Amino acid sequence: MKRRSIWSYTLGVAGLVGALSTGALAYQEQDMTRIQINISGTEGAEFSAHWRVSDGDQVTEYSEERMSVPADFSYEGTALEGEVTLLTDNERLEVDILKGTNRSRSSTQGKGGTLTLHLR
Repeated sequence: MKRRSIWSYTLGVAGLVGALSTGALAYQEQDMTRIQINISGTEGAEFSAHWRVSDGDQVTEYSEERMSVPADFSYEGTALEGEVTLLTDNERLEVDILKGTNRSRSSTQGKGGTLTLHLR
């Protein structure tokens, strides 16, 4: 039976901790560029949405002409601008946007209610 010294176990643990730390840092960096959007409110309420997602000098636009609650979107970028319009009467729309530790929450009620959103 081959015996290992305490030193080799210590080096193995240090390497594992270093690898986990590097992975955690990469996850945190990715988390800071992941933009999560959750749209809730009255079940079945219809809305349109237009998003501009910035990532440095690159801007990508997304349009959803007619969606219904609930809906979730996920984008990669450093900033988001958006406009969400409620298309149905007597309904409520709630928009929750999360990027890293930044959160934006907005709501509107009634046909034509429009939310203009910015998150950096």
